[in-house]
Amino acid sequence: MPKSVIITCATTGGVHTPTMSEYLPITPQEIADSSIEAANAGASIIHLHARNPENGKPDPRPELFQDFMGQIHRQSDAVLNVSTGGGLGMTREERLRAALAVSPEMASLNVGSMNFGIFPMKAKYSNWKHDWEPAFLDSTRDFIFRNTFADIEYIVKELGEGHGTRFEFECYDLGHLYNLAWVIDQGWVKPPFLIQIVFGVLGGVGADLDNLMHMHTVAQKLFGKDYEWSVLAAGKNQMSFATQAAMLGGNVRVGLEDSLFIGAGEKAKSNAEQVLRIRSIVENLGLKVATPEEARARLGLKGRDKITL
Repeated sequence: MPKSVIITCATTGGVHTPTMSEYLPITPQEIADSSIEAANAGASIIHLHARNPENGKPDPRPELFQDFMGQIHRQSDAVLNVSTGGGLGMTREERLRAALAVSPEMASLNVGSMNFGIFPMKAKYSNWKHDWEPAFLDSTRDFIFRNTFADIEYIVKELGEGHGTRFEFECYDLGHLYNLAWVIDQGWVKPPFLIQIVFGVLGGVGADLDNLMHMHTVAQKLFGKDYEWSVLAAGKNQMSFATQAAMLGGNVRVGLEDSLFIGAGEKAKSNAEQVLRIRSIVENLGLKVATPEEARARLGLKGRDKITL
């Protein structure tokens, strides 16, 4: 029997800005409410970033995470996954602050440095809600999203060994799979692994079906039966790539971090709307959606009672 499909929902992220969608959760209460709705819709894992509640800028302060994570934890059974990618331009220590404070079951971990170009989005808007937004986008013309081997080692040892947190390994290109294989060979992390293959970000692998098939083939060769794999695709490719991943036996990620839309030219009004859309597709393929407990068992997580909130 095929395995059930684990749905991750990334509720706000650190890429889109408030001007781009009135539905993007900004405040801790909005992030909590949106995450709980997504969990109720079928998301087993909630991938979390925080924002400054006054202006929507990505914000690493642990107290913001603790505010909305406490609410989500009390009102759902979802796995809480704290980003260590943070916001573009944050230091390694800033990116890790929240995860070290809350000791989550899961955290994201990018396994390679890359150009991360979101500056083309600037041309689509003119009336900005906040002064920081256009400068933030434009800064990525000359920006490297740093994830060196030293950074990776620091995070897996501080958070993985120190807190028992397991990782959503984000791979934006083929070389990132080989970086992760090297990390595994050092004995820094143990299986099972969740590998999130990311498509469609300028600077990473393009959203082309041939690329998905090749990345999946290489991951199979490198990690065998020791891993779970999932796919996210930015923007217009979100649902089509998630569907392909489910058909190939993988897991999926949706959410307003990755796309602000539910269809061509139609903004998603909530994270739950995207979760319900992919859940419907998965179930119409004859597959089941994983519960949070199934996700915990398959990913070897430490349990929701062992986080600090």
